[in-house]
Amino acid sequence: AVLGCALLLPVVLGEDCPPPCSCWSLGEAWGTRVDCSSRGLVSLPALPRLTRSLHLHNNSLASIPAGALDSLGHLQELELWDNPWHCDCHILYLKLWLEDFSVPALARLRCASPAHLRMKPLGQLTGNDLGVCTRLLPTKCLQFFWRDLILIAGVVITFILVAWALKFAKKLVCQLALGCRRLRRNIPKTH
Repeated sequence: AVLGCALLLPVVLGEDCPPPCSCWSLGEAWGTRVDCSSRGLVSLPALPRLTRSLHLHNNSLASIPAGALDSLGHLQELELWDNPWHCDCHILYLKLWLEDFSVPALARLRCASPAHLRMKPLGQLTGNDLGVCTRLLPTKCLQFFWRDLILIAGVVITFILVAWALKFAKKLVCQLALGCRRLRRNIPKTH
């Protein structure tokens, strides 16, 4: 009886279970089952990297941050239904991720807001539904842009200087060549 009770206790091998979730090891080779359902979550907790089964249904999740599920390479089961999904540009990550991961899981999700999209399936959202989803370039991208612009300007200026130097050098060579011819004409020939 003691062994049976020990098997029912939540255990995670090598990784911490995010509070307030419950976690069970499925065996070292199989990963972890993470149950965060019905916990009133408003944001996604830090999940174990070896999560194989993830239950997030019946919470208060309105969106999933971009990239939050990308590190879960062992994930095979995901339940997200019964959350108040807010269908704006921030929902695009989840929609696109689920299109690759599980179309049936995507089919179960519905928008809770805004009002004009209430009860619309996430899988049926289009660009027209979401309006204009513009994204400003992150600061790092802008820094690269200015760096690249300066490098390009430097290359253009270098080409202009090289072209000017070659033209000047050609003119100088011509002047020297003409000067040498004049000198040869003026030097008396001795036979």
